[in-house]
Amino acid sequence: MIRGDLRQVLAIERLTFEFPWSEDEFVRCLRQRNCIGAVFVCGERVDGYMIYELYKNRLHVLNLAVASPCRRHGIGKALIEVLIGKLTPEGRRRIVAEVRETNLAAQLFFRKQGFKSVAVLRDFYEDTDEDAYVMQYRYRPSRPPVAEAATDEADPCGR
Repeated sequence: MIRGDLRQVLAIERLTFEFPWSEDEFVRCLRQRNCIGAVFVCGERVDGYMIYELYKNRLHVLNLAVASPCRRHGIGKALIEVLIGKLTPEGRRRIVAEVRETNLAAQLFFRKQGFKSVAVLRDFYEDTDEDAYVMQYRYRPSRPPVAEAATDEADPCGR
């Protein structure tokens, strides 16, 4: 993710979340040494993104969204597969994310990717008194290797 991607990222953010991050929040986060932003791009268009933090023993997903017309085309899965590919038996062995208790779509998405709910954080969010589920994916050495991306020019969003 680069500064030029932010306009499109913010548009997706605002259309996806009831309590979206501001541009300042994205910039502040991405200026931190351990914070990484990644985008999924089709041509010149950002169709999905994620923000995650690197720690010694884990990766922490802070934000992940896919543009509405592009959902259910494997973009979110592709972003998570990038993180899964960074796990090792000697280093980072897990991925964690907090998901709002009312965000059933995100809970189901993470479960489908192999995450499990491991804790509840009471009154977690500053903007509401909503709880969060801590979703966690643990490194599994028996997981088959990630397949290479398709090389055809088809638009995964079907447009």
